Amino acid sequence: MLIGLAFGIFVIVKQRSGSFPPTGYSDRYYNVVSCLLLVFTILAITASGFAYAGNHQSLKRTIELKNSIVETGEDASETIQRVVKTLTGIQYLLHPYEPYKSFQLNVTTHKLGNESRTITSFVQQSGHSIDKAITTSYVVHLVVVTLNLVLVVAALVLLLLHWHPGFIIIILLCWILTTLSWLLTGVDFFIFTFAADTCSAFEDFVQNPQNNSLSSVLPCVDSSYSTQLLADIGFTISGAITQINSKIGDAIWSLGSDDKEVLKFGMICDPFTQAPNYSYAPQLCAEGAIKIGDLPNVLESFTCYNQDSAESCKNEGKFVSEYNYYKAWAYSGSIQKILDIYPDLRSLAECTVVKFTFSDVMPRQCKLFRVAVKRLWSSMLSLSIFMVVLVVIWVAKACQER
Repeated sequence: MLIGLAFGIFVIVKQRSGSFPPTGYSDRYYNVVSCLLLVFTILAITASGFAYAGNHQSLKRTIELKNSIVETGEDASETIQRVVKTLTGIQYLLHPYEPYKSFQLNVTTHKLGNESRTITSFVQQSGHSIDKAITTSYVVHLVVVTLNLVLVVAALVLLLLHWHPGFIIIILLCWILTTLSWLLTGVDFFIFTFAADTCSAFEDFVQNPQNNSLSSVLPCVDSSYSTQLLADIGFTISGAITQINSKIGDAIWSLGSDDKEVLKFGMICDPFTQAPNYSYAPQLCAEGAIKIGDLPNVLESFTCYNQDSAESCKNEGKFVSEYNYYKAWAYSGSIQKILDIYPDLRSLAECTVVKFTFSDVMPRQCKLFRVAVKRLWSSMLSLSIFMVVLVVIWVAKACQER
């Protein structure tokens, strides 16, 4: 750029002082320069058109990719918030009967809440920063290419009008814009390389989440740990339901009933498979089995409230105390709430949201994004090369026209 500035100043000074020595040019030389000027002018205009298209396409694909990644963070935050809300409800249910477990849930809830706020803050700040970077890049490319195109056309017009001073100024300005075009070409090449590396990291993460460069920045636990965690949850809930069903069976037999249908109706649905996996499969529940959350409705008709006399409760077969009823209501409600959010817990433990998004981003959006950035980079590279050659031809033409 400095060389171009120096040359422009030199030509203007020489032009004003009239100190150029007279030089003759053959018609053949004149025709060659004119043909080259016309060819590279057309090439520069064509490259500008491709740069326009590449800039618009790159903007579109970048926004799509950014939105997919931001939506992933928002989905993860919403999932955590649902879990936090449920655990808070369980905490209040268990507090009168299990103060220590309620305290543990309170600690867990606060940790999850902090994670949710961190993700939300990161998504908002990153989203705004990325939007600014995308807009700035698009506007700079648009301005540089537009000015360059205007100056190329203006140079052609000034040549036809034989206005030499204005043509020299155009050469000077185009040299500056050509320098900016080379800078943008370097930036585009960096973005293309970064996009290729990022998309490769997405692909590797989908295939091997643990041994990947993204594993240190994504909220995904070790797969073996998450599998064991989910199995422990299933084991605990399944064991609790088995004990409840056993007590229900004992109670029915103690009442002297041997009706199999009555016994079957009183069974609580166990939505987990057997050891060792304890997978969540609610469709395996027997027909007529009741949900754990509906247990208080079953016990209500067998509950002896404090205002009822012991004799009337005995005569009516009400053998469950009011305290035990509300305790069962708290425990069954807690278990039901955990079952309701179990898909969310599994999604967080297995990093399902992130993996699903990356498996969608990697094969489809990433490919389109890389192609768009490569087109922008190649078009800017072509435009920069054509403009360097065109400026040199303009210099030769200026020497002819003087």
